[in-house]
Amino acid sequence: MENFIQKLIPWIFTHGIKIFGILITVYLINRTGVKIIERIIRKGVKDTTREATEKRQNTLIGVLAGAFKIIIWLVAITMILPELGINVGPILAGAGILGVALGFGAQYMIRDFLAGLFIIIENQYREGDVVCLDGTCGLVEDITLRKTILRDLDGIVHHLPNGEIKKSSNLSKQFARVNLNVGISYKANLEKVVRVVDQVGRKLAEDPGWKDSIIKPPQFLRIDNFGDSAIIIKILGETKPLKQWDVTGELRKRIKIAFDKEGIEIPYQQVVIHQVRD
Repeated sequence: MENFIQKLIPWIFTHGIKIFGILITVYLINRTGVKIIERIIRKGVKDTTREATEKRQNTLIGVLAGAFKIIIWLVAITMILPELGINVGPILAGAGILGVALGFGAQYMIRDFLAGLFIIIENQYREGDVVCLDGTCGLVEDITLRKTILRDLDGIVHHLPNGEIKKSSNLSKQFARVNLNVGISYKANLEKVVRVVDQVGRKLAEDPGWKDSIIKPPQFLRIDNFGDSAIIIKILGETKPLKQWDVTGELRKRIKIAFDKEGIEIPYQQVVIHQVRD
């Protein structure tokens, strides 16, 4: 024990102090570097709206800060290992040989990183956006260069490698639309229907509780189809991102109340049975 202590004390005052100094330096560089990255992105990156700008900035800060931390700690590890008496040369050589051996498998990781880089550069989607990626829809909780993490309406978290994403649909970028089809009776007065629908949409857009969510009031667009039991009309409007579902739900409720008041029928499918007598 005394022999161990006699060896430990000189080691602490030589290698130990160096390791401690490296860790402190890495901590300070990491903290300062992340703040610099955040400051540069906050000042230099702008988007169409304040909310969109904040989403894009948070995404870039998360990705760049994460990559910066990995690089800094890899450098720190290569500096600490020699102080522990471990020769870094054979490790690096072995890592090179292992890298060649795993090169075929690593191509998928490289593909994911490149795809993630283009997703971020092209601003396809950001943290906080609602997207559909190859049929999987949900809120973007996190983006890294390797993968995108979505949480769907059921609360299920999906991890999607960026390189496997073939199609991305952003449901919350810049603006969203109310796109509602409503069936009305063939006996209804179409001019009256148009007037009532436009009035409901206009009042909804003027409502203090909803006007901040609506960009363009929902209004009658066209007759979309002649159904078996109803004339299908299309109602279209524009909302702020992520507000389209709330506005559409409120619009449905108000249209039903207005139609009942005005005597406009929303028919349901009916089946007529003819009895054949012998």
